[in-house]
Amino acid sequence: MGGATGGGAGQIVVLRHGQTEWSRSGQHTGLTDLELLPEGEEQARALRSRLGSREFAAVWVSPLRRAARTAELAGLTVTGSDPDLLEVDYGGYEGRTTAEISAELGRGWSLWADGTVPGETPGETLDQVAARVDRVLDRARARLPEGDVALVAHGHVLRVLTARWLGLAPQAGALFALPAAAYGVLGHEHDRPVLTGWALT
Repeated sequence: MGGATGGGAGQIVVLRHGQTEWSRSGQHTGLTDLELLPEGEEQARALRSRLGSREFAAVWVSPLRRAARTAELAGLTVTGSDPDLLEVDYGGYEGRTTAEISAELGRGWSLWADGTVPGETPGETLDQVAARVDRVLDRARARLPEGDVALVAHGHVLRVLTARWLGLAPQAGALFALPAAAYGVLGHEHDRPVLTGWALT
């Protein structure tokens, strides 16, 4: 069952990619395959001293370039690309800011409360995202007896994944703000899944 059970000695490190043009401007970046800004590359390199020397049983990345490049610059040896780590499909909200969407709707909009609408892509519900990250967590749990697992991906999908690790509904991802090039650590206390570090840089 995704998010509800733990086991194994290792920890899961969840790392959001470095800064891109759209993450800096607040535009929702789902499946658009942007490169890192020079600033984002520097952010990723700065992680090398904290993460590059850490040994991982597995390092899985989103298929999008900004995630793979972040892993590379952070000194991580990628062992696989996982489409279940793609960012939320924002549908008609791709490339738009929360302020723009709220102005169009005439009320405050939040991904966590209101979801997406179809656009050039269908959009995705948080429950659909949760189903994806539950699969990631199941695969990660199987590797934790061997050591730590790193997941390099995107802000919203990693926030949903964190909620699911803790046994919470996907909407609880709203509680776990994760800046660009920051990481969190998901571990155990007395065999219970817990958050052991967050928004680390």
